Amino acid sequence: AAAEQHGLSVLMTRSDRPTGTDRLAEVVERRGWDDDAIVVNVQGDEPLIDPEMIARTARRLAESGADIATLAHPIKDPADFFNPNVVKLVCKENGDALYFSRAPIPYARDHFAGIGDKGSEKEGGKNSLPAGLPAYRHVGMYAYRARFLRAYAQLQPSPLERFEALEQLRALSHGFRISVMIIDHPPLPGVDTPEDAKRMQAVFAGTA
Repeated sequence: AAAEQHGLSVLMTRSDRPTGTDRLAEVVERRGWDDDAIVVNVQGDEPLIDPEMIARTARRLAESGADIATLAHPIKDPADFFNPNVVKLVCKENGDALYFSRAPIPYARDHFAGIGDKGSEKEGGKNSLPAGLPAYRHVGMYAYRARFLRAYAQLQPSPLERFEALEQLRALSHGFRISVMIIDHPPLPGVDTPEDAKRMQAVFAGTA
């Protein structure tokens, strides 16, 4: 109702869809979109997302030839790196995703153990990140072609997807490419908790 008040086209999907990507696949079918149509999934818990970021994600998909495009930014805070609510990822040299996880990846074994290269004790541990560690936080925005979404709906969920609770792992497990665009700075904070919701309400009310 709120979206329709602003003249937006709305389609409610089935309540048994397990993920946002499954819901998008249903929309593609019901709308009858062309296979080459690019669809960007902007999740509702990111109300302050920059519109240019949406456009850049769509361009990344068009230019990369991948099946999915998404975003990530460097992690600077060790607390974020070890937080299971912050999704991390590692990439190939060509910028495609190798893996997404709630675990701290890539894991700097010696640094986090406080061990030097030759077994000597040195500064380190889990209160800091070593220089040069390619630690990235995944930004939950995706661009797809309608063709891929139709294929995704037919894929069997993988154990990795189930245990990590990360829907993009279904695509990786079945051999699809995910191109990752690294951005310099994180997007403005989203809404993950009731406290976040109160803060966001204050932002829109102009009282924050």
